[in-house]
Amino acid sequence: MACTRLLFLSLFLLLQNHSLAAGSGFQGVRVQRDSYGVPHISAPTDAGAVYGLMYAQAEDNFGQIQSDFTRALGRAAEFEGPSQLINDLLHRAFEIDRLARQEYARMAPAARSLCDAHAAALNQYMADHPQGQPYPISRFEPWHILAMQLSSGLSGAVSSGKFTRAEIAAAYPALAPWLSRPAPAAVAPNEDEGSNMWALAPARSRNGRALLLINPHVGFFGGGQRYEAHLNSKQGLRVSGFAILGTPYIRSGWTPTHGWSHTNNYADTVDVWREAPDAQFSPWQDTLRIKSSGSVETVTVQFRKTIRGPVIALRNGAPHTARIAGHDRGGILEQRVALARARSLKEFQAALALRAFTGSNTIYADNKGNIFYLHGCLIPKRAPGVDPASILEGQNPAHQWQGYHEISELPQFLNPPSGYLQNCNSTPFGAAGDPPATPPAGFPAYLAPEADGLRARNSRRILSAAQRADFEQWSTMALDTSVYSAADDLKRLPAQGPPELQPLLDELHHWNRVSAIDSVAMTLYTRWARLKAQDPLAALAQVRAELEKLHGTWRVPYGSITRLQRIHTSGTQEQFGKDKPSLPVAGGSGTLGMLFVFNTRQPAADGIGYGISGNTYVAVVEFGSKPKARSLLVFGQSADPKSPHYFDQAPLYSEKRFKDVR
Repeated sequence: MACTRLLFLSLFLLLQNHSLAAGSGFQGVRVQRDSYGVPHISAPTDAGAVYGLMYAQAEDNFGQIQSDFTRALGRAAEFEGPSQLINDLLHRAFEIDRLARQEYARMAPAARSLCDAHAAALNQYMADHPQGQPYPISRFEPWHILAMQLSSGLSGAVSSGKFTRAEIAAAYPALAPWLSRPAPAAVAPNEDEGSNMWALAPARSRNGRALLLINPHVGFFGGGQRYEAHLNSKQGLRVSGFAILGTPYIRSGWTPTHGWSHTNNYADTVDVWREAPDAQFSPWQDTLRIKSSGSVETVTVQFRKTIRGPVIALRNGAPHTARIAGHDRGGILEQRVALARARSLKEFQAALALRAFTGSNTIYADNKGNIFYLHGCLIPKRAPGVDPASILEGQNPAHQWQGYHEISELPQFLNPPSGYLQNCNSTPFGAAGDPPATPPAGFPAYLAPEADGLRARNSRRILSAAQRADFEQWSTMALDTSVYSAADDLKRLPAQGPPELQPLLDELHHWNRVSAIDSVAMTLYTRWARLKAQDPLAALAQVRAELEKLHGTWRVPYGSITRLQRIHTSGTQEQFGKDKPSLPVAGGSGTLGMLFVFNTRQPAADGIGYGISGNTYVAVVEFGSKPKARSLLVFGQSADPKSPHYFDQAPLYSEKRFKDVR
């Protein structure tokens, strides 16, 4: 029996096996792909592991990597037109290229070698695949990955000030002919697009081992896609989990000793100042290339900045500047790698104390039984009474940043009495127990403005009930489809109603409030919940009429109209439709308190919603002498429709099942 199992494991790992580095300078790099196409990369050095990771990413989705880097390098308008102009303008205003080059120059040799490996792998892929030329980016440079990291939060400079295109154009008159055009059609924001993460202490697990859940909710298409991989370097970088496509490190994952995950928070990390006309400005100029009417025009633009940051817009004649936390500090790559290279809780906390990245909370679990939570990382410190959500005064000394908060000043929990930790883009004061704790006196509200969301409440309900949970139960909990909001919402519907609505009322009141692909009640509830501001019975009558018009009956199973379908990686170059393969999904909106988040774009023609965001990557991990893990990726490893790994994880996703991880 043991021999048969070992033979299966070998076949599983060696379905695809090839060495890299011919002509690249990175020797001994090997990529083994398992039966789901996930790359297991071994290398003599950490840089070699990065080389293998990036080459594998290019094999699976080089088109999206190219697209993401045109935005990250401020060249999107050159290839996509004026719709991307503000992206490129902010790139120049915040001098991303200069800062990235300077960061690369001052890096320690070990960190610089990772940047070198990142660029070398992508360049080697292009050399090996010339049929794809001409590529928008014909050569990657080692500092490009640093520019991608620095450019990730640029849009916050506009959204924080709520600046209009006209106000931006007033500050940049050379771009007014393009910025004065109507704004491109906005994509409706995804409902509650966040993430879940949990940790369970050994006292609450059946075999006395800590458990971890990693579960980001992001878009299925376009930038920021999740990419699964396993790295094994003889220098010590041994980690599994997911990378964001285009980046050379595991963002959330696990090692032989520990694991970690992130959720986004809403701590204020961008401020906007109104500047006096006589403020001290430093001017410079740069160029932008804009594709328009079949040609590309080069435009020279005048920029200026104060010690706070660049001018973003003119409002009522006054220049407004913006500053983004950390954009001139760098260090993100080193911190991300340090989280993976840590071998103890103390080393992991030291890695967090590097304070390079913004916008992330962190949950940690290890094989010593520790669980730990930190809310935020790099957050500016303001004077008491200053509201960073408002427009600040550039000439007021009290409105200037006072450095950054130390890690010790941020909300955190270590091995709480509750025996669990959770965060779902929610208040940190509900991370370790129910009801949420009260913030300490004098706690700055801008550090943690999040509410106690429904997903967080649902998580605490599930985790509080998890007594002596084993790995099988943990796996089931991770893909829970209970609808937390339904209990209160359905109290608004009477048990008895008009005869034509009574069958619908019976369906809803006898429902177990768990979503399933064959659930008619879930279909009724999700559509009724969108109308619940109306009279409850009138809204239910409207739902019945809409379903009968579209589907000929109100008895519509949820999975028949909530579907997972893979189209072009951009999400814009191909349309969803019944003529393409799709699978039913039981997930739903996080606004309902659902943990298996699955947001859809619903075409009016057929009433079918196709998934566009939500559960993108899910992993469950148990920490013993060796970690035990399972994972799930939304579609499959490759974006090539001809690949066997284009849609091969979708059946698992549909059936709420994991695959085992080596």
